[in-house]
Amino acid sequence: MYISEQLKKKNIAEYLLYMWQVEDTLRAWGLDADKMAETYIPQFGLDASKSEELKGWYENLIQMMREEGVTEKGHLQVNKNILILLTDLHAQLLKSSKHPFYSAAYYKALPFIVELRAKSPQSQEKNELETCFDALYGVMLLRIQKKPVSSATANAVDHIAKLIGLLSDYYKKDKEGEVEY
Repeated sequence: MYISEQLKKKNIAEYLLYMWQVEDTLRAWGLDADKMAETYIPQFGLDASKSEELKGWYENLIQMMREEGVTEKGHLQVNKNILILLTDLHAQLLKSSKHPFYSAAYYKALPFIVELRAKSPQSQEKNELETCFDALYGVMLLRIQKKPVSSATANAVDHIAKLIGLLSDYYKKDKEGEVEY
């Protein structure tokens, strides 16, 4: 909760990846906030008030996951909404001639995005940015599990990460009214 608040202000892409990880963490704990309060939350070393606040945040997310039918897979609508905002911004940046560095990063990442979409039938139902976030999240999970990442995958993710990093920077600037189209 505290990390998510900071990330949302600082880096929307990292925030979205973090929230996907929170969704998976809640699933891993069987959507049981009480069990998390006993075993998981104490590892953060929070005082009783903050621990209770974090448990409440998890309970709210769990309730939303149940109501939205994403208890086993998928993402909360609030997270999908962020992806929609990023997708709209992405389209605006590509249409504008005022952001050549963004367009260049996109065209460098595009062959890797196309390749990822071709490899996964589920990716064909998703937009390009969701495919990018899926790739970043997948590699993040591999690294957390200390599993190897091939050099080809690392190269692809490097290009995708640069694109998403730029998009995140533009998102922050757009929120501050600093982006011209």
